[in-house]
Amino acid sequence: MSARETEQQPRHSDYSQRGCPVEASLELIGGKGKGAILFHLLEGTLRFNELQRRLEGISQRILTKQLRDLEECGLVHREVFAEVPPRVEYSLTPKGETLRPVILALMEWGKAHAFDILQVKNSA
Repeated sequence: MSARETEQQPRHSDYSQRGCPVEASLELIGGKGKGAILFHLLEGTLRFNELQRRLEGISQRILTKQLRDLEECGLVHREVFAEVPPRVEYSLTPKGETLRPVILALMEWGKAHAFDILQVKNSA
């Protein structure tokens, strides 16, 4: 089985166990940069290069992969305009918009706790 096939397979075959809806959700929105992508798309439609500028440290390849994954899940809409040069815009779908309170809550939790926890973890 290739690495790509392994990435595409869900961690569990059944998400009915207690706590598994949390894991299922994290499987969809977790991953390098996905949370930040969703956060920036809360502001509205963005072009690929605008997203890339906002997401320092994420390569073009990773950003493309994560956007494809989010599009495949139905959380992000990709619109290609037949122009020269081609223009591609990304926005949240209605399903993606339902993550707004979750993403904003994660942002507030991060402000309150994550930086302190990471600082202690990194100094150990």
